[in-house]
Amino acid sequence: MTKHLFATIVTATAVAANNRGEGDGSTLSTLQKITRGNDQYTTVSAEAIRWGLREYFQNHYEQETNRTFNPETDRYSFKDEKFSAEKYIDDDLFGYMDAKKGKDNEDATTKRRGALEISRAMSLDPYWGDIAFGSKGGEKGKTSIHSTEVHCTAYQYTIALTPESLKKPERALLALDAIGAVRHVGGNHARFLYDFRPESIVIRITDDPSPWIMDVFKRVGESVGCPRLVRLVEVGDVKASELLVGGEIADTPYGKQLGNLGVGVYRGVKEAIATAKERLSTEVAV
Repeated sequence: MTKHLFATIVTATAVAANNRGEGDGSTLSTLQKITRGNDQYTTVSAEAIRWGLREYFQNHYEQETNRTFNPETDRYSFKDEKFSAEKYIDDDLFGYMDAKKGKDNEDATTKRRGALEISRAMSLDPYWGDIAFGSKGGEKGKTSIHSTEVHCTAYQYTIALTPESLKKPERALLALDAIGAVRHVGGNHARFLYDFRPESIVIRITDDPSPWIMDVFKRVGESVGCPRLVRLVEVGDVKASELLVGGEIADTPYGKQLGNLGVGVYRGVKEAIATAKERLSTEVAV
């Protein structure tokens, strides 16, 4: 039976200014936002998260990464503009599309749907309109004073991957490594560094094609909890044996509840990821 890999990640809480939203014609750099209930929350796009994952592959597997970024020229380059999911990690995981017409104006587009699906990341905390002001040194002009929307929050997002859909299923293990080591995501990095690695992670390896574990983290006081995940296991919608939970959540009452229910709970994120890789290697033969 086909196995699926799902993971929901919550980052550490920090001051974010990622993913500029639509400008308002002023010198204000805006955040992307979404309305939920009566509040606005900031959000980071899946494309920006892919940027961070691709950067990991470029730094660790440069020869196996097709599209690489040069920060000096601020440009991308391709090793093979015809793409190859067999040869390159990023082409296999993220997919590609080369839209073009043939000699007789027929559709000659080359494309592959990304096997690694990534949700938008959403802040755990509402955005209350915090703005940081600054000014450039030296000669002053109309744009000397600038402002940036900032948000002190943690972000939550989910990934989904069916290893069998990859040209090389063992690349699912590399995807887990990358998720555990994202340095930052695409966006406003000139002024801010935001650590996008997991503070806590829930991993599910299952033959159920539906994730079930999306949006399971929530702010509980000053900490982060996962009451929805506890309920899912209690009522049997998600089997405890399918789950691996790691990170700071392990030291909370929710982590202890999950452990008592039979979930594999690890204090370290890296330990949880390493265990998931071992399980994938056994159950999926990657």
